Amino acid sequence: MAIVEEYEFGRIVINGREYREDVIVHRNGVEEGWWRKEGHRVCLDDIKRIMQLNPEVVVFGTGAYGRMRVDEEVRRFLKERGVEVIEDESFSAVRIFESLLRSGRNAVLAIHLTC
Repeated sequence: MAIVEEYEFGRIVINGREYREDVIVHRNGVEEGWWRKEGHRVCLDDIKRIMQLNPEVVVFGTGAYGRMRVDEEVRRFLKERGVEVIEDESFSAVRIFESLLRSGRNAVLAIHLTC
């Protein structure tokens, strides 16, 4: 299981490995270099890999100061497919994601590491 050991502005440690770029985290590992078409905005094209993971819940870590925004179209798309959507600043999003995994939920964390 993917264990987030640390998060601080610009840095996350998962299963002993440090990442300095935005990532997608799921119970079986990490997808490195989660790049969005528009850096601080999540659009439908940006969640293709997330959808391949068939999550029950997607937790969007919107950055240390909550600057990243999730398009309404993305929220609607996920909800129409029965996927719960949670958005929170990245510090809180990590805790929420870990709690969901511990409770047995198939959760995905898509996290913006900086602002």
